[in-house]
Amino acid sequence: MRRFHIVTASCAHWWPSLILLALWFAAFYPVFPDLVGTWFEDSNNSHGVLVPLISAYFAWQRREELSGVEAKSSLLGAGLLCISLALYIVSYAGAIAFGARAMMVASLIGLVLFNFGFGVFSVVAFPLCYLFFMIPVPLSAYTFFAFPLQLFATDVSAFLLRTLTIPVLKEGNMLYFAQTQLEVVEACSGLRSIMSFIMLSCLFAYMMAPFRGRRSIMILSSIPLALFANIVRITGTGVLAHFFGGEVADGFMHDFSGLVVFAFGFVLMMVVYNRLERSIPKDNAP
Repeated sequence: MRRFHIVTASCAHWWPSLILLALWFAAFYPVFPDLVGTWFEDSNNSHGVLVPLISAYFAWQRREELSGVEAKSSLLGAGLLCISLALYIVSYAGAIAFGARAMMVASLIGLVLFNFGFGVFSVVAFPLCYLFFMIPVPLSAYTFFAFPLQLFATDVSAFLLRTLTIPVLKEGNMLYFAQTQLEVVEACSGLRSIMSFIMLSCLFAYMMAPFRGRRSIMILSSIPLALFANIVRITGTGVLAHFFGGEVADGFMHDFSGLVVFAFGFVLMMVVYNRLERSIPKDNAP
């Protein structure tokens, strides 16, 4: 058995791993340009650029723990690596972007298992699995979920606006006011917020003490929080449009309201996190 040392490991120990990592990068290089381009060009997936940095940070945080873990090869990792590479070739040949990108992360997990075994993988499992968040949701799946969420957000917002005594007529995903109208487009369905909030909630859950399903509650709470924050945004935009015209829904105000509502949802998530942490008895906290 060999120990997994980050600082004191000899070059002879690291060369095989570095060569395999270089080969992995070369094999998946065709995926990187389009993936990075999607992060910067598609606002629905802009959070993806942060995921590798977050994963690298949490992996670096565990470096002291890694130094005392026994590293041994795993045949299961070799199998996962081979299967991932085979599926990657099929996906890339068939122009299935999501499959090729997912296999990039799966093969990296297999590479770690094959080189260092389950002991090392258990320490860096979260940073490795977190990399799946950098993969954009397939357009077909996004469209499938976005439209029902559009209608749901429009229905609830219309109800809230009428509760505030603001006359509004709802047709599909359109809100008609006395002097203007608003369209709840696909980008305002809330699906983007759900993906971002799930990504954040996983970070909070990772930092939380594992006690009686609190982590699961933290992650599941992200979905209603994201929907609530999105409905608040649409309702608030409707109130402003009623008094000041439809121009408030365009340009700077539209983007600024998105940032404000995201910050509002983040604060709500912090509240949920603190409440869950306080519900854990001190005797059971790590």
